[in-house]
Amino acid sequence: MILKCIKTVATVAFAMVSINVAGQDLLARQAPIDRKLKAVDSLALVRQIKAEQAVYPAYSLYPTWENQRVHAYGNTVSVPDTFRIDLSGFCMPTTHTKITSKCGPRWRRMHNGLDIKVYIGDTIRAAFDGRVRMVKYERRGYGKYVVIRHDNGLETIYGHLSKQIVAENEYVKAGDPIGLGGNTGRSTGSHLHFETRFLGEVINPEFMFDFPNQDIVADSYLFIKGANRYAYQRTRALAAVKSGKMDQVVAKQQASEGNSSVRYHKIKKGDTLGRISRIYHVSIDRLCQLNGIKRTTILRPGQVLKCS
Repeated sequence: MILKCIKTVATVAFAMVSINVAGQDLLARQAPIDRKLKAVDSLALVRQIKAEQAVYPAYSLYPTWENQRVHAYGNTVSVPDTFRIDLSGFCMPTTHTKITSKCGPRWRRMHNGLDIKVYIGDTIRAAFDGRVRMVKYERRGYGKYVVIRHDNGLETIYGHLSKQIVAENEYVKAGDPIGLGGNTGRSTGSHLHFETRFLGEVINPEFMFDFPNQDIVADSYLFIKGANRYAYQRTRALAAVKSGKMDQVVAKQQASEGNSSVRYHKIKKGDTLGRISRIYHVSIDRLCQLNGIKRTTILRPGQVLKCS
């Protein structure tokens, strides 16, 4: 009887050892498969991200996609103080070089783009890769126009066309024909009205596009909030960036405009709550309350604090 029990225990122990060895062997064989699956998952994720970017260009910047209004954002977006826009892969929207009206005040109203002399029927092309957000007609404004949102965060507007040859939600590549030059809408002669905007903020196209030389001004453009329409504002803001005083410039600008909207500050090396409170004219206790932190909280570069 005792011998029989010993045999039984030995058999069970041997079986358990065999199962354990077999399990380890199975895991060893499974490891390369897991690595392959992870690689497949990573590729699938990359493809998914690219697909989303194609469907909604600059989707990480813009909260909405709609086809009803050109200036659809208002206070619904948080515009960064600075943002570098990639201008590589561009195409000039027209081969014509004569600018007939610049960006800025005109006839007691703001002219938010450039007018370039073109003739009825001339081909107008997409400036960058992107997706067509709007194809509309505005009798007392843009006339027949096209709005494209680009992968680099810009939106471009092409107005007074005689014909639109793209559809809303269509993806286009830089250089693809999108319309023909015309004289529709509020226009006194055939020309292309060309606007460039970032999150709804007007950027003077001449800061990026050199129409006389049919080229871009540089490979990238540093967007500075509130300093993208007039040359003197941009010169002053760029000088502030180079001297490391951009935060003070932005704060003074917001104070002078009586801006009551939410303001944010991106932490840089050396920043303290005291320094930030002086820049934005808000107490340290208020900063802590707005951000759920304490006076002793360590501020890390790249961290964003709400300042109003």
